[in-house]
Amino acid sequence: MEHYIDLNCDLGESFGPYVLGNDEEVLKEITSANIACGYHAGDYRVMAQTVKQAAAAGVAAGAHPGFQDLQGFGRREIQTSPEDVYQLTVYQVSALQGFCRIEGTAMQHVKPHGALYNMAGRDPGLAEAIASAVYDVDKSLILFGLSGSELVKAGERQGLRVAKEAFADRTYQPDGSLTPRGRDNAVIHDADTAVRHVKQMILEGTCTAVDGTIIPLEVDTLCVHGDNPQTLAFTRSLRHMLLEEGIQIRSFT
Repeated sequence: MEHYIDLNCDLGESFGPYVLGNDEEVLKEITSANIACGYHAGDYRVMAQTVKQAAAAGVAAGAHPGFQDLQGFGRREIQTSPEDVYQLTVYQVSALQGFCRIEGTAMQHVKPHGALYNMAGRDPGLAEAIASAVYDVDKSLILFGLSGSELVKAGERQGLRVAKEAFADRTYQPDGSLTPRGRDNAVIHDADTAVRHVKQMILEGTCTAVDGTIIPLEVDTLCVHGDNPQTLAFTRSLRHMLLEEGIQIRSFT
């Protein structure tokens, strides 16, 4: 049986004179880029530059909308209405789609960022708002959501194509959710550990939670984080392992 995986990374997170991540090098290793849309990170200049770089590298571009929270990097939960979430998603997705059109590249997907992603993963109302926004902007877009989450279910109900996502550099709770970032064991810092973690997810369809519980996990796309200092080493190690195991790495388009 052949295995395929999309390898995605959150990019375009620099802002004005502040440079975050090593986007140019990471783009050589991944197949899909989740590009910040100016709310949690990035700005119009960085958006334009990152779309151009992704197109040149043959990497599929996607919008990475989040809460308007530069100070908290979009990782702070903001209590708001589904209507507000619908509108902020439409605004950010449409903005990135404009830059993609200018570069002559079709936008592939939408993946919410940070707190918005996690809240929509467990709140059906917020998940429905995001799925509706994506459908209304462009129903051909793929919605990325945490495997098993409310966001994936909402996308399927809306009639969108969905991609079930897992994380190479994050640990999991027994219920299948990600370990909150405020905890010491939330992020995997060792590349070898991350490789073993991913190998289990893709080849066995399971993940070992922090308490040792084995949980089922479907994976269409695998995320590494652009703001992690080990991102480049992680990604290169992952690519090497995936190719050694005969797993093809490719975007959905």
